[in-house]
Amino acid sequence: MNGMLTAHGKRWNWGASALLTAFVMTVPTLVILLGGSTGTPVVWVRTAMAGLRQGPDDFSFPYTRTTHDRLHGGLLVAGFDQESCHSRYQSAMYRRNPGRQPSEYLVSKLRRHEALQRRCGPGTAAYSSAVEQLKSGKNAASSPECRYLVSVSYRGLGNRILAAASAFLYALLTDRVLLVDPSNEMGELFCEPFPDTTWLLPWSFPLWNFGFDTPERYGKMRENGVLRTSPVAAAEMPAFAYIHLDYNHTDYDQLFFCDDDQRLLSSFQWLVMRTDSYIVPGLFFVKSFQEELDMLFPEREAVFHHLGRYLFHPTNHVWGLITRYYRANLAWAQRRVGIQVRVFPWEPESPELLDRITKCTQEEGLLPGLMGTEEPAVTVTTTAAAAATAPGAKSSAVVITSLKAWYYEQMKGMYWENATANGEVVVVNQPSHEEYQHYGVKSHEYKAWAEIYLLSLTDMLVTTGKSTFGYVAQGLAGLRPWVLLKQANGTAGHRHGWCRRDLSLEPCFHIAPSYDCKRRHDSGEIVPHVRHCEDVPTGLKLVD
Repeated sequence: MNGMLTAHGKRWNWGASALLTAFVMTVPTLVILLGGSTGTPVVWVRTAMAGLRQGPDDFSFPYTRTTHDRLHGGLLVAGFDQESCHSRYQSAMYRRNPGRQPSEYLVSKLRRHEALQRRCGPGTAAYSSAVEQLKSGKNAASSPECRYLVSVSYRGLGNRILAAASAFLYALLTDRVLLVDPSNEMGELFCEPFPDTTWLLPWSFPLWNFGFDTPERYGKMRENGVLRTSPVAAAEMPAFAYIHLDYNHTDYDQLFFCDDDQRLLSSFQWLVMRTDSYIVPGLFFVKSFQEELDMLFPEREAVFHHLGRYLFHPTNHVWGLITRYYRANLAWAQRRVGIQVRVFPWEPESPELLDRITKCTQEEGLLPGLMGTEEPAVTVTTTAAAAATAPGAKSSAVVITSLKAWYYEQMKGMYWENATANGEVVVVNQPSHEEYQHYGVKSHEYKAWAEIYLLSLTDMLVTTGKSTFGYVAQGLAGLRPWVLLKQANGTAGHRHGWCRRDLSLEPCFHIAPSYDCKRRHDSGEIVPHVRHCEDVPTGLKLVD
């Protein structure tokens, strides 16, 4: 089967491989159709599945489990309608890596925040009152019970996920109700994260257009002296403040990460935040947040890991894409390897990048090396059957995600035309290749989210530096990836080999502030667990 054509004429390749498989999660049964007798594949299936249950050896992984924690250590709460969101409680069954354990304080904080969302969210009297106050053009005169943060995220799906997670953490730290812009497919891609309420901003909200020239932009109001950090009566302040953390932000906009400015912002009932970045490392600079952050996240590198697994559950349509591909192309394998290749549409196919990917995966032990095509001991047509029926059979499934098909085709050809040096079965697949990034096209967004999630279900992960797509996958997976880095001139960073193991699970804050608020120190040297990123040297990321 070569795939299925979508309405847009793109090939959506779910399951094109030499092995067609079907997998039932609750019963370890696998059927492989090879066009011959079924006796031999059954022997292989039993061998492969037994290998998954035996525990670590020279080919298995540091995590195995027979039970599934569907609530992720208490991150999730029981009681949601399971039919409305299959992924919420099923996702644990698809993960070999159970992930990091959240702190008890984070779990209790999430339960309190869920109560706040229900008490103050859309449809409540408190929300209606707050919107009327906003329409009046004036800030609330006294400290209201319910305060709000509107998150406007944009650009690619990876950017939007990281921005929404950042906004949620800020809302958690400041006891604000989080409402996300529904115009960027948030409702179509993700299940509601909070029980008995919604995080989607109602379409009746009176304000929608925000940008650099918005009069209420916080940096602009600070620069013009409209707002000062000295005490100001709340009723004399504008009805809301717009936090602009876009590429064209100014130093005044980045005062958002300063203590005095956070005290001023706390006086607003309504805040609107627009960003496409993972701003979390910057929040660790705010001294008034630091104690709370320490209690919430004892493991600094697991911040997005916990936030992502709490917030982002694929809707049923997307979950269907994920599980169908998983069962056909990943479930059977002893080892699952994800390779994320971020290339721009205008870039030609790069043999140099392909060489880096090949050398990285083979030299780091993610995939086996190859024997020459003239090697007579094993032929292509019998490699899978011979290796699968042999004692201690080894098998790897590789999922490649990229806008282009060329890298997949080359790697698939390598492992089809050449026997592996250790007799291992390697099957390479790519779910889709859209060629171009289609902003706002639902079918494209569905596939992108499905592929991010599929990468997060692998055991080993290779990502492209600077890619928010890869950041999300590694965070959800709880894996430190091998990162394909580039030097400034576009060549490979051979000083560190073909790739480098990341120091942290965390995404990089690409447009991070350069200095702290008062002493003008390098922001990568202020807080012990915030460091400059290897893939974006001016950016910042959390490390342990």
